[in-house]
Amino acid sequence: MFSLHRFALPLLFGLAAATAHADDAAIKKNIEAKFPGAKVQSVAKTPYAGLYEVVVDGPQLIYSDDKANYLFMGAVLDLNSQKNLTEERMQKLTAVKFDTLPLGDAIKVVKGNGSRKIAVFADADCPYCKKFEQELANVTDITVYTFLYPLDQLHPESGKKSKQIWCAPDRAKAWDDWMTKGTLAKNDGSCENPVAKTVQLGQKLGVQGTPTIIFADGRRVPGMIPAAKLEQLLAGKPAAAANKK
Repeated sequence: MFSLHRFALPLLFGLAAATAHADDAAIKKNIEAKFPGAKVQSVAKTPYAGLYEVVVDGPQLIYSDDKANYLFMGAVLDLNSQKNLTEERMQKLTAVKFDTLPLGDAIKVVKGNGSRKIAVFADADCPYCKKFEQELANVTDITVYTFLYPLDQLHPESGKKSKQIWCAPDRAKAWDDWMTKGTLAKNDGSCENPVAKTVQLGQKLGVQGTPTIIFADGRRVPGMIPAAKLEQLLAGKPAAAANKK
């Protein structure tokens, strides 16, 4: 998969070839020519600083000047409104329609009245997923759908463990036992299971790490979330604001 992470510093890069006239097609062509493997999904003029928004397959959000001479990476902040414009745009680009998720392929846990809902892509051997499970112990009135999403390149045994957990008589208990107590379900994991389908789904959605939390309104937040921040996000508070102490 193409990644621009290795170009993250400095945040300003010169692109060797310049176009005579600024337009979306020229910017797209220039970036794809200079970064083989990059696939530009869209180019659009922004209302600020004369920048063009460029969405690269991933998705990743970068910015170009009007002649495609320079490439900018990083967050665009509106100091008047105190908003992170890049983060807000990424939330829209990565939004997931919650009701389209195959929830029957997830481990369902209902706490309290279960009125609030999240879906979590989790790896059985991911230490941050285990920390997130500990945080969830402090949250109630929530329904959690956990999709078993082994990252084989990082945790070679996670796929097998995921199948063993799914094949247990009580999947929710088996997941909790493993994540909080280190006790793995005793079976060979050979029952019919959705693990391979979940991996395909996660790749289609661009889930690159675990845990990745998807909220009922479609927002996606990667990484471990403390209970206090999760409560703020469940209440609809923007991620950037929830990060503030």
